[in-house]
Amino acid sequence: MLIFNKNYFGLTILIFCLEVLIALCVHDQFVRPYLGDVLVVILLYCFLKSFLRLPVLTAALLVLIFSFTIEFLQFLRIVEKMHLEKSKLARTVIGTSFSWMDMICYMAGIALVIAVERYVGKKKTDLIKSN
Repeated sequence: MLIFNKNYFGLTILIFCLEVLIALCVHDQFVRPYLGDVLVVILLYCFLKSFLRLPVLTAALLVLIFSFTIEFLQFLRIVEKMHLEKSKLARTVIGTSFSWMDMICYMAGIALVIAVERYVGKKKTDLIKSN
């Protein structure tokens, strides 16, 4: 079950760098709040698949559950309850404000992951059949 998949790890690094660039340089009303949330679940998915051999749907569901859990913790104001409101790291990693739109962005990101994985999987199957 434990593996090291350099392709997924490379995507993890690439998407992480993109997320950092978005966080530092983009201050708009679409890319940072919405595209960033779509990308974060793709980042988590790629990270998970870098080290674990899991079926696509299993990995996607785990990432979605994790993301929803973090969002629910934001709803509960967990950063404040743990007295971490002065911690920039805690506020950044956990977040401080619940949003239904974030949940929709997470679902869109996971839907994109599943669609791409199916497309790539189909291409691999077609390639094997043609040989």
